[in-house]
Amino acid sequence: MTDTALCDLSAIEQRRLIGRRAISPVDLLDAHLRRIEQVNHAVNAVVSIDEGMARSAAKAAEAAVVKGEALPLLHGLPVGIKDLEETKGLRTTYGSPQYADFVPEADCGMVANLRAAGAIILGKTNTPEFGAGANTVNPVFGPTGNPFDPARSCAGSSGGSAVALATGMVPLASGSDLGGSLRNPAAYCGIVGYRPSPGLVPSEKRGLGWYPSSMLGPMARSVPDLAFMLAAMASDDPRDPLSRAVFGRRMVEQDEFHPLKEQDPGTLRVAYTPDFGVAPTSNQGRALFADRIGRFKGIFHSASEGSPDMSGADRAFGVLRAEAFLAKHLPVYNTARHMLGPNVIENVEEGLRYTLADMAEAHTLHTAIYRRTGAFFKDVDLIISPAMTVQPTLWTELAPREIDGRKLATYYSWLALPYAVTLSTHPAIVLPCGVDERGLPFGIQIVGPRGGDAFVLAAAAAIERALAGIPACARPVPNLDALSHAPSIHTLPGADMLAHVGKAA
Repeated sequence: MTDTALCDLSAIEQRRLIGRRAISPVDLLDAHLRRIEQVNHAVNAVVSIDEGMARSAAKAAEAAVVKGEALPLLHGLPVGIKDLEETKGLRTTYGSPQYADFVPEADCGMVANLRAAGAIILGKTNTPEFGAGANTVNPVFGPTGNPFDPARSCAGSSGGSAVALATGMVPLASGSDLGGSLRNPAAYCGIVGYRPSPGLVPSEKRGLGWYPSSMLGPMARSVPDLAFMLAAMASDDPRDPLSRAVFGRRMVEQDEFHPLKEQDPGTLRVAYTPDFGVAPTSNQGRALFADRIGRFKGIFHSASEGSPDMSGADRAFGVLRAEAFLAKHLPVYNTARHMLGPNVIENVEEGLRYTLADMAEAHTLHTAIYRRTGAFFKDVDLIISPAMTVQPTLWTELAPREIDGRKLATYYSWLALPYAVTLSTHPAIVLPCGVDERGLPFGIQIVGPRGGDAFVLAAAAAIERALAGIPACARPVPNLDALSHAPSIHTLPGADMLAHVGKAA
């Protein structure tokens, strides 16, 4: 089987062929390494690889197949890990000069779970510094480009994972999400990103343990593949206060996600909204969404415009986001401010302006949004919105500061579509839905009921299948041949725009 045939198979099909001894985990790894060599220079998605370690793991996986051993869920599949998550023996930089040479001695819990499920950690995927900002540019590795136009943003902060998936460098990849970091790059790169319910994928790393906004999750090229990976990521971890267990009893079992059981779209009551009443969605985004929803809303039992009352979302998210940044970055800000990039500094300084009264107000607003969203779902099964307020901009612009001539209050205000949903704590998935007039992917966000992860994925799989057959709604695929002949992204103007970060004044 050719490299192209191997790399572009679904993760589920790759795993099936490994189990049947039709392909070798070593050959599968080699095919993905060659794909990285072919296109990564143009987009800079995979930033750290230990080929020797990955090859040893692939050989061990191959030996287990030959011996007829029982094979775990992800056995032999290459996986990309976002460079915010620790990988034993493989450099983890967090996109920060502070950790440019850091090699962890142990995996974080999520990575350990993936390894236990048989995954082979192929490499680390690029991220903005500490995940701050929906544009994957950092002072350690530089920018990651959009696979449909490397001069444009792939969004973030899980941008490297999204690009690696879109170009077939890996079949599965991890991400994390605060204000949309699993969903934003999925929309910009034509893949699938999923923000699960709080605690479904536990993290022992969150400094604010009861903070329900920052979550780990899976990314893939299709909903069934994504659910396949989620089955290996979902677990109980007593180190995470939000972990989905009651006195050690798991509340979510793997078989809820794989094999995935599709939900008939004809039974679903859907609400759709271009802005949740709070997002500064561009005129272009509104037009694209109106066109797409008009093309596919007929597959549902009912579909009408509406959304929960998200008033207060900007205020609540701004304060709570700043709280998280203060908890993590204030010591370095106070002692070595030059080691931090502009997005982290802006968040820290915003946080320093807030008072305890501001915090109380933010938590009150957050609670109200949660309750109003829950009440809204008494009458609908899903809410659909655009995934992003604007289509991909140039990555030399760290973040849009205005939309259609309207100035935005902060560098993250353009992310209101995903972060309003973050505040609801409801699970949400982004599906690709065709392209815009420039040929850049357009994505839709699907939000489900509280705790309804298996339902959301089952519905999304059916919607994805329907979109594939509707004109202008199918998942787009980047031109790999064009990428293979493109110049290195590091030669493009602005590639060193954050090179000053980490250097003393």
